Amino acid sequence: MTDPVEKGEFDLGALLAERGAERYELHTKYLNHQLPRMLHTIGFDKVYEKAEGAHFWDADGNDYLDMLAGFGVMGLGRHHPVVRKALHDVLDASLADLTRFDCQPLPGLLAERLLTHSPHLDRVFFGNSGTEAVETALKFARYATGRPRILYCSHAFHGLTTGSLSVNGEDGFRDGFAPLLPDTAVPLGDLDALARELKKGDVAGLIVEPIQGKGVHEAPPGYLRAAQELLHRHKALLIADEVQTGLGRTGDFYAYQHEEGVEPDLVCVAKALSGGYVPVGATLGKDWIFKKVYSSMDRVLVHSASFGSNAQAMAAGLAVLSVMENEQIVANARATGEQLRSRLTALIDKYELLSDVRGRGLMIGIEFGRPRSLKLRSRWTMLQAARKGLFAQMVVVPLLQRHRILTQVSGDHLEVIKLIPPLIIGEADVDRFLEAFTAVMDDAHSGGGLMWDFGKTLVKQAVANR
Repeated sequence: MTDPVEKGEFDLGALLAERGAERYELHTKYLNHQLPRMLHTIGFDKVYEKAEGAHFWDADGNDYLDMLAGFGVMGLGRHHPVVRKALHDVLDASLADLTRFDCQPLPGLLAERLLTHSPHLDRVFFGNSGTEAVETALKFARYATGRPRILYCSHAFHGLTTGSLSVNGEDGFRDGFAPLLPDTAVPLGDLDALARELKKGDVAGLIVEPIQGKGVHEAPPGYLRAAQELLHRHKALLIADEVQTGLGRTGDFYAYQHEEGVEPDLVCVAKALSGGYVPVGATLGKDWIFKKVYSSMDRVLVHSASFGSNAQAMAAGLAVLSVMENEQIVANARATGEQLRSRLTALIDKYELLSDVRGRGLMIGIEFGRPRSLKLRSRWTMLQAARKGLFAQMVVVPLLQRHRILTQVSGDHLEVIKLIPPLIIGEADVDRFLEAFTAVMDDAHSGGGLMWDFGKTLVKQAVANR
């Protein structure tokens, strides 16, 4: 049989060369039309041609520093050679993958390797994403306890599928999608609120991000351990959502490990486990939970995923864990994150618009607040009246436009920028970011200039969208 590639039936390179320039038009016509509209509005409609590590390049060869890591997916940066080789190897092996009625070695090997970082956990379910890992945890907790209700924390983000949306603490994501699951929000760190809900006797568990992605708010010291004790006293489970905070992001393999004695019953991971290539999610749990869910051969497929445990995802995950161990990725995240955070914190006294710097490892929140001086305060008030979060956007845009550094505002209506760069960044990248951030803040405090002109544009856009 003739190879279709040799016949020229499909040539990816030729297709991209011919139609790659249509990227924004194609997205507008066939996908989410609001995305290109938003990118055009804030000047983020760039055309990136290639990427490696923590950097992008455009068609003119300009270098951009990535401080976003694809919302945390690119923990090792883009195109890490070890992960690339693993994927080439698994494709070349022509494995009998996803027969559905055999047991391939790669899922077991990845589960074994992953569980070494959580020795109190015993088993793993592999899915395809972070929200699917959360859905699995919700299902397993409800079935294992025989109770319907899951507690979650205000302002939490756990995904956007229906079950995960039920434990999402942001109304903007939930609006228009009711009815959802019978779940209840409690404030992060409020043990009294948790105790009140547990006394009702219908709670299956509490799902919590050790550090919330929205706003970068860390659970107070001692909260996770105390919550765990309360939950277990009431026969409920602690679920740690480590989809963004896990795999070294916060300077330990998991963020819950910052607090001694915390041993969640279920742990959700995804994002960085993919190596940036193949979607993967994992739900780690205690043996008794899995054995209760899969209680007989009749229930062998009671929870499954069509693409779960596929060879490419498993190979990528194994390669990621190997790189993390061999290249001391967690230690780098801890040391580089401390350097970046401490240097940013030192700027608080210099800039009155800068109110707080927080986070752990390479998950850092930079919060802006109401200035003291009258001239800056009047401009700040104008922005706040139009829409909260506009000043943070005013910082993000010149960081990209003038300094070629990609960052993000950490949630709707928040004056917080979140930094979640690839875990491989070093001192030179920290220096570059600090130099750019200082220049942008100098401009903001000058009382005029392009930043505030752009702010007026954002105000007009916000008012028009009301």
